Amino acid sequence: MALSDVRCRNARPASKLVKLSDGGGLQLWVQPTGSRLWRLAYRFEGKQKLLALGGYPLISLAEARQARDDAKRLLLTGIDPAQERSLRKAGSVKDTFRSIANEYVDKLKKEGRADRTISKVKWLLDFAYPTIGEKCIREIDPAIVLDALRRVEVRGRYESARRLRSTIGSVFRYAIATARTEADPTFSLRGALISPTVTPRAAITDPKALGGLLRAIDAFDGQPTTRAALRLMALLFPRPGELRAAEWDEFDFERWVWTIPGGRMKMRRPHRVPFSSQVVSVLTSLREISGGGALLFPSVRSGSRPISDNTLNAALRRMGYSKEEATAHGFRATASTLLNECGKWHPDAIERQLAHIESNDVRRAYARAEHWEERVKMMQWWADYLDELESKNARVISTGDTAVHTLSRGSTLNPTSTQTPSRICNLRKLS
Repeated sequence: MALSDVRCRNARPASKLVKLSDGGGLQLWVQPTGSRLWRLAYRFEGKQKLLALGGYPLISLAEARQARDDAKRLLLTGIDPAQERSLRKAGSVKDTFRSIANEYVDKLKKEGRADRTISKVKWLLDFAYPTIGEKCIREIDPAIVLDALRRVEVRGRYESARRLRSTIGSVFRYAIATARTEADPTFSLRGALISPTVTPRAAITDPKALGGLLRAIDAFDGQPTTRAALRLMALLFPRPGELRAAEWDEFDFERWVWTIPGGRMKMRRPHRVPFSSQVVSVLTSLREISGGGALLFPSVRSGSRPISDNTLNAALRRMGYSKEEATAHGFRATASTLLNECGKWHPDAIERQLAHIESNDVRRAYARAEHWEERVKMMQWWADYLDELESKNARVISTGDTAVHTLSRGSTLNPTSTQTPSRICNLRKLS
């Protein structure tokens, strides 16, 4: 006699196991403990076998019947349902989102991606694991991914949610390439998330205020290496991560060139930075402090590790500058703004100095060594200009919408001149 939901629900335990049959080998086992378990009895290759289908009411009568019918279809094709389940489970363990994500991270490491990039990817994936980490990647649909993203978005972390979607998509595309799934569910989620409000990193672009910041750096009473790092950020305006991990053997003091390895650059290409006599002075003083090791800015805890990401920003806060006023990365915007405003330098030279890579492959190949001599002159001019701003002798003359930056009478630097001492040019010119 076939079972009904009422009979399953009202089944009571006895002192011994009670088996209630639904037909076709499907049985509900009522244990003496009160638990009710679905079992499927079947024969395969002449042997009696038993397949566990789950517990009632978690698995309903209708679901148990569906599982029975699925097993019968496998038997008709000569497949043992129990063996098929074991193989599926083994495949699911191997092909979970977490396992494939770990493979993807390993791939990034082998490609030489920066440690900071790897850490960011791992950090983002940690948000996804509670929802989809243990699921077989073939079973993950857009709705499940969206649920994982919403858990981040509901906390107001819109940018993190957006980046998480991109990272999950990268894992799925890797899974597609390695034949573990057929589709990327993040593709259909474009536009589903709240767009974050982009807030540029704070930067000081007023010459008078910049002079005040330079004086504050000079008076900084913290670690001398931190003060030197802030001075070099102003003079060279690299990305903070490029500077904090700098090593002494990257600096050529004969030609006054700092060569940053591609592994530390955002675009993974080596970058040459001409530096000024003021940089030489800072480096000479710094070498007396940290010249015994490989790093310019070793951590106070370990000489083999550089200062942390937050060291420079923390120093700015200590000097009284809020995160809305100044950031370490903001020195790049400061230099870009003032160098462009003065009208003295070719915009491409400024972009090259900032290590902004031309997106057009053909033009990038053509412009690979462009503007080097101009950049040499520009970096010395910029260092002299900062000295004048710091000395309180700089004046700013407003001419309509354009700010023209001039220096005090008697200054050795003329910002409207294109000349640079030939001694410096000849010393630092690279073929």
